[in-house]
Amino acid sequence: MTLDQLRIFVAVAERRHVTKAAAALGMTQSAASAAIAALERRHGAKLFDRIGRGIELTDIGRRFLPEARAVLEQMNAARAVLDDVADPTTGSVAIAASQTIANYWLPRRLTAYHTDNPRVRLDVQIGNTRQVEEAVLEGRCDLGLVEGRTESDALLRRQVDHDRLVLVVASDRPFPKEISPGHLDLRSVSWVVREAGSGTRAGLEDLAAKDGLTLSDLPVFLVLPGNEAVREAVEAGAGATIISEHVVASAIADSRLKAIPIDLPPRDFMLLRHRDRHIGAAAQALMRHLSAESPS
Repeated sequence: MTLDQLRIFVAVAERRHVTKAAAALGMTQSAASAAIAALERRHGAKLFDRIGRGIELTDIGRRFLPEARAVLEQMNAARAVLDDVADPTTGSVAIAASQTIANYWLPRRLTAYHTDNPRVRLDVQIGNTRQVEEAVLEGRCDLGLVEGRTESDALLRRQVDHDRLVLVVASDRPFPKEISPGHLDLRSVSWVVREAGSGTRAGLEDLAAKDGLTLSDLPVFLVLPGNEAVREAVEAGAGATIISEHVVASAIADSRLKAIPIDLPPRDFMLLRHRDRHIGAAAQALMRHLSAESPS
């Protein structure tokens, strides 16, 4: 059993897809498959069931996954300590970021960080708020960036920016009905929303809660796993959504979407780290860089 085999096993288990895991690790699909096969053959244990075109963990695979993660976490901690001693401007930083932040806020800031720290490798994973929280809690990532609420007291949160949510519909669609000026009848709108665990979805959940409603009380037409898919569906006339202004700014400017004038509170972009886990000098420098223009 090698560290590379463990890393590949964890990547495949998390994605339930060999090709996607291989792409994330920068290797070929055949090499990833061979590593899994070698691991299974060496220990006489079947780790995955191949079901149609997908794969699922077997019972032994599910039991092995937390142990494999623990080994990789310990390896990363040991490497971070040695990187700090050898040269604080080298090493790597694993980052998990929610979709809005990863696609619209983070790239320019990471590019600026790389200019000053060209020998530091930055590995970015993209997920929703809940997935980012789990990645930091489990030690798979050094830092997390989210715009939604997190639940664990083990995470330290630092505000690094603000975001503005907007309610949008296709430009040729009528405005939603109002109960009173500026107060929409949320149950009169067909909604397009992100998946559970998304900070963007939480914006609509919070708005509904003000009227004593939950998302299940609203006519949700479509649930999609990405901001761009939500935007495209709303542009096509599928309904309304609440989403980051970053995602729809160009569509509003081009009159493909129109924003509905409604008072939505700003939300914060938050930087996460585990309060009990060591992070290296490179990650600490990245935290300072991302916080440099923090409004608080």
